[in-house]
Amino acid sequence: MGSDCLFCRIVAGEIPATVVRETDTTLAFRDIDPKAPVHVLVIPKEHYADVATLAQGDPALAADVLATSAAVAEDEGLLGDGFRLMFNTGAYGGQEVFHVHAHLLGGAPLGPMLARDLV
Repeated sequence: MGSDCLFCRIVAGEIPATVVRETDTTLAFRDIDPKAPVHVLVIPKEHYADVATLAQGDPALAADVLATSAAVAEDEGLLGDGFRLMFNTGAYGGQEVFHVHAHLLGGAPLGPMLARDLV
């Protein structure tokens, strides 16, 4: 991806991040605007715009993102009480950075999935 992708620039080391786990294919780092006591973003190092594109284009890499997410949840002590793993996809899904990323949230009760009813 070009130099305009924020997460590609983090992977390249051009923009600093608080990395909590790195594998050959994934990077996990703390969100700069956390929505929970633990809020880590888990990304593939290779650029895919969203989770649907990733799942269709490289299912093994999608599995790596999930495996890294589980490892971070364990490292952060979230397995006992639980956590939320969320992918925002597209405009209606609230995606803001168009490099697929999982939000790993936990450390406190998270409440309902959505802040309001949509129907």
